[in-house]
Amino acid sequence: MVSKIYGPQVPTPQQVGQIGSPLAVPQQQRTSLGKTEFQRILEQKTGAGQVEFSAHAAKRLSQRGIELSQDDMERLNQAVDKAQGKGAKESLVLLNGLAFVVSVSNRTVITAIDMESLKENVVTNIDSAVIA
Repeated sequence: MVSKIYGPQVPTPQQVGQIGSPLAVPQQQRTSLGKTEFQRILEQKTGAGQVEFSAHAAKRLSQRGIELSQDDMERLNQAVDKAQGKGAKESLVLLNGLAFVVSVSNRTVITAIDMESLKENVVTNIDSAVIA
């Protein structure tokens, strides 16, 4: 009885470099959050990946006379990046005496609360908290 052979049965030889060197070099170096260097620079230059504010959150900030500096926005973005890196979906970000409920996947602040309004209240529908 003769068996049929379909396809190569012997692995193809690989090119061997110096001893101790990797056989394959990764095509893209990834940052700690899983983004390539190109993606990080592209987001930085185009403003993509920046946290946005919902109409409700913008209204709350306006009502309470709260303004965020460029440094505050950078810290808020970093906090959302950290939450995203941990797999969070809805996160509470505490920053400078303010609390922000953020949809991490949409990178959108859902609501903003100052500490005076936060007293004796409960924040629900979050799966994580980040202190920025």
